[in-house]
Amino acid sequence: MSPSRSLAEAELSSDALQRRAFAAHEALGRGAGVDGDLRGVVRESWRRSLGFLRDPAAAEARLFCSEEELEAYRQGHPLAAVMPVIDRLLVQPSLAAGMLVAVGDENGRLLWVDGDRELRRRAEGMLFVPGADWSESTVGTSAPGTALALDRSVQIAGAEHFNRKAHPWSCTAVPVHDPDSRTVLGVVDITGTHDAVATHTLALVEAAVAAAEAQLSIHRLQERLPRAKRRRPGRTQPTLYRNSLQILGMDHGVVHTGGASLELSLRHAELLTILALHPEGLTADQLATMAYPEDASGTTVRAEILRLRKVLGQYGDATVPQSRPYRLPGQLVVDAVQVLSYLDRGAHRMALGIYRGPVLPRSQAPAIVRLRNEVSVLLRDAVLNDGAPETVLQYLALAEAEYDAEAWQLALRVLPQRSPRRAAVVAHAEWLDAELAVPST
Repeated sequence: MSPSRSLAEAELSSDALQRRAFAAHEALGRGAGVDGDLRGVVRESWRRSLGFLRDPAAAEARLFCSEEELEAYRQGHPLAAVMPVIDRLLVQPSLAAGMLVAVGDENGRLLWVDGDRELRRRAEGMLFVPGADWSESTVGTSAPGTALALDRSVQIAGAEHFNRKAHPWSCTAVPVHDPDSRTVLGVVDITGTHDAVATHTLALVEAAVAAAEAQLSIHRLQERLPRAKRRRPGRTQPTLYRNSLQILGMDHGVVHTGGASLELSLRHAELLTILALHPEGLTADQLATMAYPEDASGTTVRAEILRLRKVLGQYGDATVPQSRPYRLPGQLVVDAVQVLSYLDRGAHRMALGIYRGPVLPRSQAPAIVRLRNEVSVLLRDAVLNDGAPETVLQYLALAEAEYDAEAWQLALRVLPQRSPRRAAVVAHAEWLDAELAVPST
């Protein structure tokens, strides 16, 4: 069950809930901190928002690109391929229902906003328009930004918004996932009055997102067919893929490109990761220093890059390294870098959700070792600073947390005495104390 369903529709739009939210804003204005009477999902989002913004008055949406840049960006975005589904299931019904439908990227930046014409005009006053950044780090609590921060469905009603300009509005948002890698591609949002946080609205948006993800899977299956068996493409053929590389918790890499998922050797995963981390390009000697723990020559790197090109070249040119300097032809989304990006935005729960373990744990490449340590340390610090029971328990399920005595002791402090999970935590903490005890002499 979505956390948003823990309250009935009438409660989400109730005067009592709105009075508590307005009182929380007043308390924040007096410097009293975040009010405990807010819903849990809203309270935690306000706290994250304050980590980016000094107060709600600083929460202002802003444009992240020009109209020309926006058009090029969204036509190259994977969600462009499923916009006909979103239009049929959400946009067309919203015209009669008096609501707006927005689709944003994985960073909370709005790519499309459509629906009731009058509402679109009104929404321009708070810059709820295509090309605007609506992430938590920019505008604070809102359904699109908070859904991405938590990687789950979210409903935000009226004064629960951190940005006071958004108080007349309510919204429901659901993240969209890549059907192959399960990374977040973006978010779908419905914005309007109290109907926008109705229970049936949440069910409608979740069903539309599921249909969009299924449609994307169908597109990709068709792309994998021999060229002669493919259906004839339409006038435009949007990019179906965000080329990506998975290196978390695996002794090898998996690259998603050109309609295929390809397993890479450890060495090739190291090289591709390092090139993705340095889009400006590297010389052969620089790459050798970063990729090899022992002394290696530029000749060794050049030979390995040739092998990598042959492997990747079978699936198109999108990820095939170029030369002079060595660089990738376009963006390659690395799951470990996504974790760092989410952590930088304060979305540590989303970071934890895609974290599958250390970066290429068997790698001794200096650049990979640095990346592995950075990701692990920053994620652990964020989880322990958060201190929420569910987040701590999710972290403790990772293999690398087995001997983390501080994290297990934190779980004992934050878990309620009557929690059914407490017994297992107590047992592990006692075992850990015995394992780490210094033998008496």
